[in-house]
Amino acid sequence: MSDSNDDAAKTPEIEPVENGPLRVKGELNLVGADAEGKSVMFLCRCGNSKNKPFCDGSHKKTGFSSERGKPAGRDRLVPFEGEEIVVYFNPMLCAHAAECNRIAAHVFDAKKRPWIEPDKGTREEIEAVIAGCPSGALTMAAKGEDPTHLVPDGPRVTVEKNGPYWVADVELKSPKQGEGMSERKYVLCRCGRSGNKPFCDGTHRDIGWVAE
Repeated sequence: MSDSNDDAAKTPEIEPVENGPLRVKGELNLVGADAEGKSVMFLCRCGNSKNKPFCDGSHKKTGFSSERGKPAGRDRLVPFEGEEIVVYFNPMLCAHAAECNRIAAHVFDAKKRPWIEPDKGTREEIEAVIAGCPSGALTMAAKGEDPTHLVPDGPRVTVEKNGPYWVADVELKSPKQGEGMSERKYVLCRCGRSGNKPFCDGTHRDIGWVAE
């Protein structure tokens, strides 16, 4: 029988350090970086580390502040209704990963109005988008039901190239921010400029931030 303390130590969690990095504890899969053998990691979120994605103390030199500013998007759930499916979108949670357009451009097209047209795709295609949305900004529901998130299995943090951290199934030691936000799927800022810290609001894209 495993010791409960050992199990607790293995349970992954992320804690944003005030004016500092993200402290990551426990067993998880870090995609996009080599973290083999590390049970505790400090991931950069000021955007200036020379050892990205890991912290090298640059936040102290640059005077990084973890205080929230003004998020790029409004905090509201916007419904896009089809005959049977309703897709919901919260602009404040969106990290502009554009997975929705990559997976089903005929349904999700930001250049059109309305930019989401559920009836142009199948339920399976829409479910693939909801599952692939890293921030949880997109949810779906059959008419008359509550919106739901679709989350990949297994705790992981994916380091997006020139973008934020995509997190799935890792407890975050920080209050939820945004209506309808998932506790199991969210995106954390890596450029240091988000107005919705510790969460990403797409600012990295707007300022052309690059990791290297």
